[in-house]
Amino acid sequence: MLNIAGLKELDRNAPVVMLNLMRFHERSRDGNGSGWDAYLRYSAITVPMIRARGGTLLWTGDAKAIALGPHDGNDWDFVALVYYPSVAAFLDMMTSEAYEIEADHHRVNGCAEHLIIATSEAYSKFRTS
Repeated sequence: MLNIAGLKELDRNAPVVMLNLMRFHERSRDGNGSGWDAYLRYSAITVPMIRARGGTLLWTGDAKAIALGPHDGNDWDFVALVYYPSVAAFLDMMTSEAYEIEADHHRVNGCAEHLIIATSEAYSKFRTS
């Protein structure tokens, strides 16, 4: 569930990188392929939504192994870093009617768990502008 109250406590105009951690269902909940297949349908819809708001996908990759920290509950399948020019842009996308109608059901069908952590930059080699 989207933590609107927590996000509204952040500076709405500050840029944000969302750290996405995903664990997929073996089979999509709608029966249409695997959880990964459903997530690919979700991504095909949301990436243009992100770009329309000035954001971009910075990096994605398979989660391979826990290198440090608790193993229990941390068996993620996929990781994505997504830049938004502002917290407001992220909220605008996530609360839009288009996201709700066109995209979110694919995410729900594909992801057994999807954790998104809002981050602020302390240091980066990535340059978004």
